[in-house]
Amino acid sequence: MDQAEHKAVDLNECMESTINIVWNELKYKATLKKEYGQLPLTLCYPQQLNQVFMNLLVNAAQAIEKQGEIIVRTWCDNGFINISVADTGSGIPAEHLTRIFEPFFTTKAVGKGTGLGLSIAYDIVTKKHHGEITATSEVGRGTTFVVRIPVVEEK
Repeated sequence: MDQAEHKAVDLNECMESTINIVWNELKYKATLKKEYGQLPLTLCYPQQLNQVFMNLLVNAAQAIEKQGEIIVRTWCDNGFINISVADTGSGIPAEHLTRIFEPFFTTKAVGKGTGLGLSIAYDIVTKKHHGEITATSEVGRGTTFVVRIPVVEEK
């Protein structure tokens, strides 16, 4: 991972640019709802966070078998920027939910996934941005990932 630029950005804009990049992966599987809140600028590694968002969006689309919905929400509270990506896909069984951030853990067919996407996302959020990433899921109903990044102001 390159030590890409560390700068103050609006994470709503980061999410928008990521959606534009992965739109072809999403548009045939899901309607996309965007519920963006007002966010302060925060010092971060935007390219790395875009990688996290891309991963969550593509996984959400892949979890939807035929047609579904992906809802992206952003909000700020208690000094944290929150970004949630929710899907109406197949959901993650409870016994897998505890392992999804482990390197090389995948439920995808052989050759379809490396099991590294969420592990890398976890490292970017927790180690590079001192945030947290959590997932809640219900089999047959969908999954919601929430990324919480502390607001860091420019000095």
